[in-house]
Amino acid sequence: QVQLVESGGGSVQAGGSLRLSCAASGYIYSSFCMAWFRQAPGKEREGVAAIYLGGGNTFYADSVKGRFTISRDNAKNTLYLQMNSLKPEDTAVYYCAADPLGPLGCSDSLGGGDMYNYWGQGTQVTVSA
Repeated sequence: QVQLVESGGGSVQAGGSLRLSCAASGYIYSSFCMAWFRQAPGKEREGVAAIYLGGGNTFYADSVKGRFTISRDNAKNTLYLQMNSLKPEDTAVYYCAADPLGPLGCSDSLGGGDMYNYWGQGTQVTVSA
């Protein structure tokens, strides 16, 4: 079993920055893909960024490229999402997800989240204009 706990959400003005953390416990190995998803009220869940642990490959949604950075500290078993130049449209609940998808699965995994079996409880990010 894998447990994921997000933290770091909050309220910020447009143009500001936040860093989300996802503390992972359980058996996570190199074939795992870890990702961030978000869901705004009344909207479908959206894949934001993913990282393949075996090679460090990263994948981003077009809406966040150049602004968000996904990373992982293996020693701390923690996933991060550094969010810069935040916009009001980034307002959402952000979720951490994980699953042993392999490299090809990871690259395709931001489509909808159905490929992931392990999810955190979410953390709210609110960006005001």
